[in-house]
Amino acid sequence: MASSTAVPPSAANAPSLKGSGKDVSTRNGMEDSVHSFKAADLVIELSQTHKAKPDLTNLVFGTVFSDHMLTIEWTSNGGWQKPHIKPFGNLSLHPACSAMHYAVQLFEGMKAYRDADNKVRLFRPMLNMNRMAKSAERACLPAFDRAELVECIRRLVQVDLEWVPKSDSASLYMRPTFLGTEPSLGVKKPSRALLYVILSPVGSYFSTGAKPMGGLEEGLETVSWCIRGGMRDCKMGVNYGASIYAQYEAVDYGCQQVLWLYGDDHQITEVGTMNMFLFWNNENGEEELATPPLDGIILPGITRQSILELTRKWGEFKVCERYLTMADLRCALKEGRVKEMFGSGTACVVSPVGRILYQGEVHNYYSLSLQHMDD
Repeated sequence: MASSTAVPPSAANAPSLKGSGKDVSTRNGMEDSVHSFKAADLVIELSQTHKAKPDLTNLVFGTVFSDHMLTIEWTSNGGWQKPHIKPFGNLSLHPACSAMHYAVQLFEGMKAYRDADNKVRLFRPMLNMNRMAKSAERACLPAFDRAELVECIRRLVQVDLEWVPKSDSASLYMRPTFLGTEPSLGVKKPSRALLYVILSPVGSYFSTGAKPMGGLEEGLETVSWCIRGGMRDCKMGVNYGASIYAQYEAVDYGCQQVLWLYGDDHQITEVGTMNMFLFWNNENGEEELATPPLDGIILPGITRQSILELTRKWGEFKVCERYLTMADLRCALKEGRVKEMFGSGTACVVSPVGRILYQGEVHNYYSLSLQHMDD
C-alpha cells in the first residue's frame, strides 16, 4: 500500500477475486440479484499501439490516461450488453444525449496501489460500488451487479497493469462513469445508458503536493443552493460543476479551496471536493477527532469512512460525527484548542488546512490561522 494513504486501513489482507489473474486483488462481498452484465462475458480488444508512460515526478492530476478502457451499454429493451475492454478512445454520443442536457450522470473515484510485495491492490472497491449503486438509483439509471463490475474493473487494471505506478507517492486512479444516453430532449428516465471506466496514473491532487492548503475561502453566496433532500450525498457531476465558480472566487482571494458552510449558524460541511475533519480539544477538554455527520448534505466518502473506522479501532482519542460551526472553530482557535484540520478524499487523500479566510455577516474578513502538529 502506498505510504501516502497510511490513514485508511490497508488492503493487504483483501482476498483475490476469482479469475485468471492473481496479481490484482480486492475486497469483495455484496452481490446484487439483478439482471446484469457478467465479467465472464467480457470481450477484450487489445490496443496495437502503446503510449509512453509518464514521468511520475511531473504528473498533473487526471491528464494522462492508460491504453485501454471498459465500456458497457444498456437499453431498456435489450438490457445490459457484454462488457468490452478496448483501446482508449473518444465516445460517440447523440447531440440530444440526456447526460449532456439534464446531467443524468454520475461517477466514482477509486485507486489501485502497489504494496510492499509489488502486488496491485484495489482500495475498498465494494464501498465505491455501493455508493455508485445509490447514485444510479437517484439518477434513474439501471441497476447492476456490483461484484461483477468490480471484477470487470479488476480485469481492466490487469490489462493495463504496467500503468500502476511503482511509487509510494503515486497510484492508478480509476474513474467509473455512468451516463444516461437517451437520444431525446424529453426530461424523462433514460431508455439508454453507458457505463465506462478509464484509468489515469496520478500523483498529488494539488500542485503544492502534501503541503498544507494555502487557505480556504467561503462566501455566504456560495451556500444558498445546498439544501437537504437534494443530491449532495450522491457522487454526481452536477454537484461538482456547480462549485467551480466559487472555487475561482476563492482563488481571487488568494485561497486554494472553498470551505462550504450550511445554514444560518454556518455549519462546516466540506472543503472543496473533500470531507472535513477537525482534530482538537473539544468544549469539554476531550481530545477529539470530529467530522460532520451524514445527513444528506455531504458525500459519504470512502476515505472518510476508513479514517473513522481506523481511528475508532485505535481507541486513542474520542471520535465523533457531529455538527461543527464556524463559531465553534473560531472559539477553539482563539483558545488554542485546534491541533489539526484536514480534508479527505480518494483523489486528495489527506490534505491539511493551512489558513482560513472567513467572511462574517458584516463583510469583515478574519484570517484564522492553524498550527500544524509537525510545525
